[in-house]
Amino acid sequence: MDSSAVQLLRELLAGDPLLNQTTEFASLLNKSTSTAGGLLLVGTPTQEPWHMAAHLDDESRLSDLPNLKPTLIRWSAPPDAPPHLAIGLERIERTSRRETLFVVAQDDAPDELLERVFDARKIGARILTMGTKEDELTQLAHDALIIPPENSPHSAAEPDEIYATKMHEQALGISFDAAQHLVSISAGEISRNGVSKGMKSRLARLIDSITGPSQEW
Repeated sequence: MDSSAVQLLRELLAGDPLLNQTTEFASLLNKSTSTAGGLLLVGTPTQEPWHMAAHLDDESRLSDLPNLKPTLIRWSAPPDAPPHLAIGLERIERTSRRETLFVVAQDDAPDELLERVFDARKIGARILTMGTKEDELTQLAHDALIIPPENSPHSAAEPDEIYATKMHEQALGISFDAAQHLVSISAGEISRNGVSKGMKSRLARLIDSITGPSQEW
């Protein structure tokens, strides 16, 4: 999904609460840390957030926002992985109060991750999560974005209007991956320096469309 596809998705979502939610979450992500490398990104053992890492890395470069460049934390990196792809869970234990731990969890977070998130929060780090449901992880987070899973069942305890909203989002094809695109691109588009940085971002996107995206990830 490229930027034009994201724009089309935004037009389809015009007036939908999910669009506002992703934009607001992107704003929080953009402002969550001012430390280069201080955005710690982690997933679950079965689903590492490669797409989000690549998107945020591109947005950091195109928008000249070093604070958006993620530090990808991995559950089990191979011995021959390059340094930036060989950072293990122990990095979370060194989280500082100036950093942000961003957990992207499409499936359930194991206890090992929940414990580390809890410890990072006690230290003073900001906790952001993106998932598919309210759970222990979202309870630990300062801010959370919930993307309803495709074909999610209608719980008897769930109000009809909430279920109807979920079905509307699914009908528009709002997958978890698409939501990651919305969040990352919106985070990069938020300008701290007014129109000039916005113009710089648009020019960078034009150049990127010619030369191709970064291959770092």
